[in-house]
Order: sequence, then C-alpha cells, then structure tokens
Amino acid sequence: MTGRPVWRLLLRGLGVYLPGWQAPRGVMRVRNGAGPSADGRPSRGDGGAPGSGDPSGFGPPGFVDGATGFGLHLPRRARGLEPDREIYVRGRQDPSFGIVIAGPSEAIGTRVVDAEGLLRYARRLTFQELYDTADAASVPYAVRAARAVDNVVFLDRATGVGLCAEVDPVTGDAACPLFVRLHAADRTVRAYGLDGAVTSPRPTG
Repeated sequence: MTGRPVWRLLLRGLGVYLPGWQAPRGVMRVRNGAGPSADGRPSRGDGGAPGSGDPSGFGPPGFVDGATGFGLHLPRRARGLEPDREIYVRGRQDPSFGIVIAGPSEAIGTRVVDAEGLLRYARRLTFQELYDTADAASVPYAVRAARAVDNVVFLDRATGVGLCAEVDPVTGDAACPLFVRLHAADRTVRAYGLDGAVTSPRPTG
C-alpha cells in the first residue's frame, strides 16, 4: 500500500494542509468482511472495541464496504461549500491527475460517501479549478484533466477524518483503500487499510 501513488499523494497532502503533524509510517489493518447491513445501510465498524480484531481509532463515520473499500456515513450534506484543493500531475505523454481536497465532508454532497462518489466529486472540482470562464480554449484541457483524475485524497480537518480513492489503471474500477484518522490532541495521523483485497469493485462509469 505504501508504495502506491495514492499513498504518496496522502503524504504530500498532509504536508500541505497539516504541516508539522506526524504522518503515518504504515497502515493499520481493518477486516474486510463488513458490507452493507440487512437494512441497506452501510456497516460502520466498531471503533476498535476489545475483541473486535480491528485497530483502535477505526469506526464512525468510517465504514467498510467490501465492494469498494472504505466509505463515510455522514449525518448531513451541504451545498455551496468551497474546500481547499491542490492538483498534481504525473507524466507528460499521457498524464494522470491527483487531487488533495481539504474541507468539510458535507461538501461532497451525499451522506454516504464511497469510491464512486468521492471520485465524481474530485473530478468536478478539478474541472472547476482548471476551467477559465474567460477562455473557452481551456474547456478541452479541463475536461481531459477531470477524466484523468485517478487518485484522490480528502481530508476533513474539522471532524478529524479522511478518505483516499484510486482508480485501477487496468480495469478503470474505483476503490477507497485508505481511511484516515486525524488526531488533533497529539497532531498525529493514522491510516487504515483493508485486511484482504477489495472484492467486486464497481466501475467508475
């Protein structure tokens, strides 16, 4: 996990938006066996309760969806919020884009945030950032860049959580392999990964 582009993007984002904080040195493993519950709502994790087998610090609003990795189950959503964002480009001939977003989770616009929802939001922000309303020639580049976003890091500094998404370069499927917890008390960051492969990823469309 720590050798993948999304991990490097996470470390870069922490350096920009949480300077001076202790970055995670590795990934704490969470069981990949909890999908949506019988009533259709996502399983949220148990907060690392004794005997659960999951590490301390993982739990609401985070949940594990075996189909797409981690997600967030939020109490509300909001519109019109403008989070901070930084866009990064890898490669020249066939560039891929990554974006670090720092702001309230409600800005994503949905109460249940999964890989598809986070990627869709990141691509929308990328287009908005690169599109110049005074220059029609900027449209093709902004569209290409938005479609080429394949790594996303979202950091909610107020609530102390984060979520990372990536796109499989071969299949084009999206997943969230990392959940992040931001501990303001000691200015440390913990990263959580799945114990086992993500199953049945959903296509990004």
